[in-house]
Amino acid sequence: MSRFFLSLQEGRLEGTKGSDGRVYFPPAEFDPVTGEQLDEWVTLPETGTVVTWSWQSVPQPNQPLEHPFAWALITLDGAAVPMLHAVDAGDMARVRTGSRVKVRWAAERSGGVRDIACFDLLEGAS
Repeated sequence: MSRFFLSLQEGRLEGTKGSDGRVYFPPAEFDPVTGEQLDEWVTLPETGTVVTWSWQSVPQPNQPLEHPFAWALITLDGAAVPMLHAVDAGDMARVRTGSRVKVRWAAERSGGVRDIACFDLLEGAS
């Protein structure tokens, strides 16, 4: 998994490709179909689609944002499974299932999951 964290530090999203062609992000270490170790890496775009979401009206300490935001399951373009992350929508009325989003990278990256600060809504896309 060190490759995954290094890619985040460098501002890239990399997943692993399974025997059935599905791409997993975050990367799976072992193929869910065969149980074999996965070693084919795929670079994914920084965009994706909100699958489902819930509004966090009162953020808690250590959450990604200090103002209200959406927790969302996001499927990156080219990936087979969604990941959970924050969407900085500004207002609950702006986020929808099917909304298009893009990664916002942390200003300082250290090779960890918080290198993805959150996702931003793509203007004019839902």
